[in-house]
Amino acid sequence: MSLKDKKIILAVTGSIAAYKTPQLVRLLVKAGAEVQVVMTEAAKDFVTPLALATVSTKEVFYAVSNGAHWNNHVHLGRWADVLLVAPCTANTLAKMAQGLCDNMVQAIYLSAACPVVFAPAMDEDMWLHPATRANVQQLQSYGHHLIPVESGPLASGLTGPGRMAEPETIAAWLEHFFAPEQQPVAIPPNTKALITAGPTYEAIDPVRFIGNFSTGKMGIALAEALAERGIPVDLVLGPSKESTQHPLITTHKVVSAREMYDACERLFPEAAISILSAAVADFRPQEAAAEKIKKGSEDTMQLTLVKNPDILAHLGAIKNAGQTVVGFALETNNELEHALKKLKAKNADMIVLNSLQEAGAGFGHDTNKVTLLSADGTQTALPLQSKKEIAKSIVDCVLALKYNNA
Repeated sequence: MSLKDKKIILAVTGSIAAYKTPQLVRLLVKAGAEVQVVMTEAAKDFVTPLALATVSTKEVFYAVSNGAHWNNHVHLGRWADVLLVAPCTANTLAKMAQGLCDNMVQAIYLSAACPVVFAPAMDEDMWLHPATRANVQQLQSYGHHLIPVESGPLASGLTGPGRMAEPETIAAWLEHFFAPEQQPVAIPPNTKALITAGPTYEAIDPVRFIGNFSTGKMGIALAEALAERGIPVDLVLGPSKESTQHPLITTHKVVSAREMYDACERLFPEAAISILSAAVADFRPQEAAAEKIKKGSEDTMQLTLVKNPDILAHLGAIKNAGQTVVGFALETNNELEHALKKLKAKNADMIVLNSLQEAGAGFGHDTNKVTLLSADGTQTALPLQSKKEIAKSIVDCVLALKYNNA
């Protein structure tokens, strides 16, 4: 297993989620890891050092100095293969971002010569606060890795995002992190991404429009997958009930194709990676009536449609050597042929081929099945899986294409 013989420091801070840490230690030890637990004094109010020492079979450290005994935080920081801060409170996030050193956890953090992973835990309003957003982004700019919070019941009695990921999720994340074939691509600092998602609505009159069945789920999953890799994302989202609260994602809401085009043109110059997953209407009514069109006595109504601007073609034409542009192709027949033509015609670096002929794929589903077509001729077929897993696979392929070939 990928955790066998790995040396893991688990830093526990003062959150109610600390009650989950004995189970987390059990899972890591069972997977073959050697786990050294350290704690803040506040964490001892939620879980005892004795409980964690029992499951880890190691003394738990919670003070740099304990009487005549000095705990060598520099040695510990160099001993570990990874430092995992879980749960990581809003207070600890802020201290890590600012480099404060007033407890054993912070002393080890500032001495760590290994990758740092943090799993936040706090209430919804704290998680969504701009200060927390800035602190998460600061830690990720240091190269640290975020294990995203989950949504559900919170200690305050509210329900929403802020829960620490479950122990099983954290253990699986670490196994994925240490798997040789899954080592993260080195992403340059200040990398930004642009994602389009959802449908566009093209007005016929003030109450009617031309649209499609896109929900925006795939695009939001892509934005979250990029953000989890530490990349700030501008999400241009058409009219959709879906949303995201990830602190590294800035959502720009639009309605029409022309609004989406304008937003993309404004944001594109700063984007190293652009993934255009929105289902943009190809045509719009030439004129939108100022008032609701009455039915009248006629049996038919004629609409004159004009082409909308082609966002993928435009960005493909103006991209520079440092920018990667990925498009989506939703096809109903001759899928591969049409997608390859689109890849070349739009000057894209990759096309994600999505077929409506596949059961469980396309609009309205929580699953998808796609094939990735790269400009270098590579074709990668991904099996039917959740859109979140598909998004992670697409992001892995895009990052490998961009940075491994750089």
